[in-house]
Amino acid sequence: MSETAALDSAQVAHLANLARIELSPDELEKLTGELGVILDSIAKVSEVATPDVPATSHPVPMSNVFRADEPGETLTTEQALSGAPEHDGTRFAVSAILGEEQ
Repeated sequence: MSETAALDSAQVAHLANLARIELSPDELEKLTGELGVILDSIAKVSEVATPDVPATSHPVPMSNVFRADEPGETLTTEQALSGAPEHDGTRFAVSAILGEEQ
């Protein structure tokens, strides 16, 4: 590990505490090493990411592939509700998932 990315178990324990994650001593030791490798990798990328290299989120250019949003024919209420297992004539009826009626 490089000096810029050096982490000790106390720092990892502090991060785990901030994230409200309980770690066993074995997990703490393992994560200390893994986070050190991650920080080393970030440091390597930072060395080559100079101001003349544009930031990217994807290796190839992406474009919007959605169709134009144009008004068109829509279903009637009866058509929309025709395949619903339960409805009240104007809306879908869905049973409560929290055990409370609203």
